[in-house]
Amino acid sequence: MIVMIIGYVALALLVVTVVIGISSVYLEHKRLLSLADGASLAAADSYTLGEVGGEGGSPSAVLGPGRVRSVAADFIARSPSSARFDGLAVSAATGSPDGSTAVVVLSAVVHPPVVNFLVPDGIRIEAASTARSRLTR
Repeated sequence: MIVMIIGYVALALLVVTVVIGISSVYLEHKRLLSLADGASLAAADSYTLGEVGGEGGSPSAVLGPGRVRSVAADFIARSPSSARFDGLAVSAATGSPDGSTAVVVLSAVVHPPVVNFLVPDGIRIEAASTARSRLTR
């Protein structure tokens, strides 16, 4: 009977450990996504005015890929929440694919609390966020 109780306790501790590790990775991903959202909004606000085409045309917001990347990197460098991430990097996929949408892709390393000895290098996570610049009257 004691062997069965010890077995159930060990199984319960294993399940709790796995749930804690998964929850930790999930919460860090949500925090990284929040940082990516802020960076994409800042990058979308860095537009330049495009040419007005023809008579009665309206100006357009134009985003350059290099500018989006530099504004996102500057936002992350100034953000106090970026210090909590290990190995935080702006991915090469960050930019503006169509000239009006800012796409920011961030990656970081998460170290789960209890099972850290199993994955000493951590688990790499990635979060992507998009924001669009549009001028309206």
